Amino acid sequence: MTTTTTTAAQGYVPDPRNDGVLVWVNGDLVPKAQAVVSVFDAGFGFGDGVWEGLRLVRGRILQREAHLDRLFEGARAIALDIPQGRAGIDAAIDGVLAANGMTDGAHLRLMVTRGVKATANQDPRFILSGPTVVITAEYKTPRPEARARGLTLFTSTFRTSGPDVFDLHLNSHSRLNLIQALIQAINAGADEALMLDPRGFVASCNSTNFFIVRGGEIWTSTGNYSFRGITQRAVIEACRAAGITVREGDMTLAQVYAADEAFVTGTLGGVTPVTRIDGRMIGTGAPGPLTDRARALYEAAVYPV
Repeated sequence: MTTTTTTAAQGYVPDPRNDGVLVWVNGDLVPKAQAVVSVFDAGFGFGDGVWEGLRLVRGRILQREAHLDRLFEGARAIALDIPQGRAGIDAAIDGVLAANGMTDGAHLRLMVTRGVKATANQDPRFILSGPTVVITAEYKTPRPEARARGLTLFTSTFRTSGPDVFDLHLNSHSRLNLIQALIQAINAGADEALMLDPRGFVASCNSTNFFIVRGGEIWTSTGNYSFRGITQRAVIEACRAAGITVREGDMTLAQVYAADEAFVTGTLGGVTPVTRIDGRMIGTGAPGPLTDRARALYEAAVYPV
């Protein structure tokens, strides 16, 4: 099973153009097959780094400044200096898009690690080089069946964490607990994992932010124990601007099971409906009208005209 052929939240339509893309690696544009890093890289060995996912639509990177803000804030939080600076990263993004002739329908990933180490250990004092910076750009169209049919979720026994344990507001390369949650969901026949926070309230999915609809209102978690989703924030603001009540607070699984609708948000898929959770049908079992409206409002607010 691969994410390109399922209704996974990260699933996309296979595109043969991706076989020949160029990847930006520390200032050099190299063919995809030659885009490599050292086995002694801190990111490879220990997940020591931060990343961002970006979406190219109609010639523009969606919410570009917000993504770069989060990237550089995360790097500062872990005492990682990005040598290119913001202007250099901006130029590199434009450069990799131009080199690949991309103007629409692409997904980029910015990855920054602490760099190559003298030996494989956790200690950042063993760094030999400056940070490793990689930018990939691939054509990715979310699979239409995910939007038409809706995703299925499974509630994992793995919890999200607080900032004193593992701060999910940092887009860290370390994702093992989230991957473990997803493996549980896949083995249960679901597309994505729904995760609870340490107190037992619903937090987020393993790679997306989670929303429900109840009585004409949209609910989502506080974000204290989940991702600081840029798409999530844009959906909240667009819906509120349209007069829709959006509540950010604690919600229980019982409230989720009794919801009228549910959906998730993320950079790649935007707004994607959820129609089953833990084997239970949500609402009518089909994507709902407020989910469709939230998607339309988000796209009107964020997509270029």
